[in-house]
Amino acid sequence: RLRDCLPRLMLTLRSLLFWSLVYCYCGLCASIHLLKLLWSLGKGPAQTFRRSPREHPPACLSDPSLGTHCYVRIKDSGLRFHYVAAGERGKPLMLLLHGFPEFWYSWRYQLREFKSEYRVVALDLRGYGETDAPIHRQNYKLDCLITDIKDILDSLGYSKCVLIGHDWGGMIAWLIAICYPEMVMKLIVINFPHPNVFTEYILRHPAQLLKSSYYYFFQIPWFPEFMFSINDFKVLKHLFTSHSTGIGRKGCQLTTEDLEAYIYVFSQPGALSGPINHYRNIFSCLPLKHHMVTTPTLLLWGENDAFMEVEMAEVTKIYVKNYFRLTILSEASHWLQQDQPDIVNKLIWTFLKEETRKKD
Repeated sequence: RLRDCLPRLMLTLRSLLFWSLVYCYCGLCASIHLLKLLWSLGKGPAQTFRRSPREHPPACLSDPSLGTHCYVRIKDSGLRFHYVAAGERGKPLMLLLHGFPEFWYSWRYQLREFKSEYRVVALDLRGYGETDAPIHRQNYKLDCLITDIKDILDSLGYSKCVLIGHDWGGMIAWLIAICYPEMVMKLIVINFPHPNVFTEYILRHPAQLLKSSYYYFFQIPWFPEFMFSINDFKVLKHLFTSHSTGIGRKGCQLTTEDLEAYIYVFSQPGALSGPINHYRNIFSCLPLKHHMVTTPTLLLWGENDAFMEVEMAEVTKIYVKNYFRLTILSEASHWLQQDQPDIVNKLIWTFLKEETRKKD
């Protein structure tokens, strides 16, 4: 009897230890951010709670060269999704999935570039931008996010696509390729490793644990949303413009209007809860039971990514049982498709054409 119970007991103890570590680290991260809040209040309470009024979207969000704003309502979930589409209907579909804290606009360079040969669709993920945002965190489980992409493909009249994901959108892209390989002609992921690589690496490397501390901080209700909004969204500005984490250290830079577009979208009432809810289910969904990718895959990585260690990119290849190419761009940041758009676009074209030539 003892031998029969021992495996279950060990599993229970491991689970207990895992969740104890998760919540202890959550508490530590919350304490650090609370100290930051107190410091900000000490320097100037009025400045801490100041917000500039943003009633109208910046003109760049309605730039006709980027494509047409469209909406689709999914029958099963009832959610309305917003996307921007460029290129003629009937051409092969290229579906673009953004990361955090981003929205469809992070793909502006790719919308212009690939519309000549593809129907390019840059989606606002569930909870982001103009897409509907369910209130409860249970509505943001990975299963729901995967089903969203499958339903959107069906609603657009396609059975398969070239799938490109960055950051959190890269996580979803990996999962789509694992769960629905028949839907993905080519998989391109930017600055996110295979999900199993991420979960295994973070447990063994304290440096990556620190870089991913926001995953743990986001488990706390409402406080992360509040911290993002203080000082007129200073944290958001810092992410995109600082020397350590920002866009354009060696490549393109965000214009003032580009930055204002991000702040406008995330300053809308309730606009931060949906995106952060994506992370509030992550620890109950990983590691994956099924993890092999059978789709031709291109992984692009900015070597100076402030949030993901480059070693994870190298390990990812063991999970791809098909053509796999990894390209690491030196002096490039986490926001690769915005930081180095010309190089990224060229690499994507090469990958797409190379696979086509192999088939021919």
